[in-house]
Amino acid sequence: MSEQDTALVSRCQDDDASAFDEIVLRYKQKIFQYILRMVGDSEEAEDLTQEVFIKTYLSLRSFRSQASLNTWIYRIAGNLCIDAHRKRVRKDTAMGGAPVSLDEGVGTSGDGADDARTSRELPDTRLEPYGVLARQELDGQIQLALEALPEKMRSVVVLHDIEGLAYEEIAEIVDCPLGTVKSRLFNARVQMREKLREYLEA
Repeated sequence: MSEQDTALVSRCQDDDASAFDEIVLRYKQKIFQYILRMVGDSEEAEDLTQEVFIKTYLSLRSFRSQASLNTWIYRIAGNLCIDAHRKRVRKDTAMGGAPVSLDEGVGTSGDGADDARTSRELPDTRLEPYGVLARQELDGQIQLALEALPEKMRSVVVLHDIEGLAYEEIAEIVDCPLGTVKSRLFNARVQMREKLREYLEA
């Protein structure tokens, strides 16, 4: 764990409220982006991000530095994404929908979530309008490809290729062997490449 994170955790455990505010500022945006890529809906991602930091706050007293603070918070976020997916599956099943495996990707809902995702992208004013639209369209296609992945694959590809985490840290977050992380990442990339092939070739 970095010296800065160690100091922040220590201050939190000594009831320094401002230290927790610093933790939120340090991690909130990247945790939100991770959750958004996992659930594909900005409102749900906002709610889950809030829940991540509530759980973080309530658990900080028992936190020990065997894992990094970064890894620990991502693990909380990942577990909440899994819980949210299970709730959706139970709700869909109760409403008469077909049961869905946890290993299956979450499809688009058709409720405008894609529009919400692309609207969160800050346009690069240095680009011509066509370039901005093309980049937003590509981001939307990438998100659709991510949602088509099984959840376990989606998690590792978001953590590695989008969040930039190392294999070892991802293995701690998702609680599986290093070789499994690499295998999931390889298979996820193959599937995404196949999903995006038509779009990229066009």
